[in-house]
Amino acid sequence: MALGTATDPYELRFDTGRICLDLIATTHPVERLESVEVLRAWITGSGLVPPGTPLAHADPSWLTAFRELRRETTRLVRGRPAPRTHPYDLALDRVNALAGAAPPAPRAVHGEDGALVRELTGPPECEALLGALARDAVELLTDPVARASLRQCEGDNCPIVYVDTSRGRRRRWCSSEICGNRERVARHRRRAALAR
Repeated sequence: MALGTATDPYELRFDTGRICLDLIATTHPVERLESVEVLRAWITGSGLVPPGTPLAHADPSWLTAFRELRRETTRLVRGRPAPRTHPYDLALDRVNALAGAAPPAPRAVHGEDGALVRELTGPPECEALLGALARDAVELLTDPVARASLRQCEGDNCPIVYVDTSRGRRRRWCSSEICGNRERVARHRRRAALAR
């Protein structure tokens, strides 16, 4: 399956409600973090770093590290937690270890229009970015309210998990524009076929 560019709106998703879940979503429907260039776009698009932050120093080892954190976070988030099982505990140990790294240090500076904007004190290191993602996963896993709001998308063959913050907690899809629209189109086609 050919992919669009990393900046296409449906290529990199940021609609799960948590940055650690947005990272997990990069596996659907195919591997999205296929290159360092796409990883750089994801890091900026996710808000881990402010727009314009230099990431030229990112290399293939970053891709490996982000995919590893994604795998371990997925193991902890999907389904019911299975504490005291070897794979679960290994994943938990790894996420906890990564969460210990200090996140990138921000500072406020004057933007072009004079308003204060966020900037990092220097180019972020991979460990600092992984630390920020791992901390988000730890916060999600230890917050009973957020954990109870986790939902699996009801879209056909969609594995994306999101935090349902909708009124009445009735959100059904990871994205109304993507899976929701597909469901509405399929429903329309079924009705049209029955009418014939």
